[in-house]
Amino acid sequence: MRDSLKSKQSASADSARSLAVGALAFIAADSDRLNRFLGLTGLGPHNLRTAAADPAFLSSVLDYLVADEELLVAFAAEAGFKPEAVARAQAALSGPAEGEP
Repeated sequence: MRDSLKSKQSASADSARSLAVGALAFIAADSDRLNRFLGLTGLGPHNLRTAAADPAFLSSVLDYLVADEELLVAFAAEAGFKPEAVARAQAALSGPAEGEP
């Protein structure tokens, strides 16, 4: 049973990472969105690709997306997801809340 739970959590995390990569591509596809994102993160085009390999960075991409309802709704509509799915992916990448195992 424990292995089954770990397998589901791994699949969920993999799906969440894929969704976050899609969200980053969505942001990068529009120069205004990308410039705002880079400005807020302090990243530049030279280190964005390296940052994208970091799971914590992918979590922050979803944090950024969820914090902006208009952007969240636009991404969800384009990607064919409900906004709630993006929020679940964010939670999956963020890990357990403080005090949870």
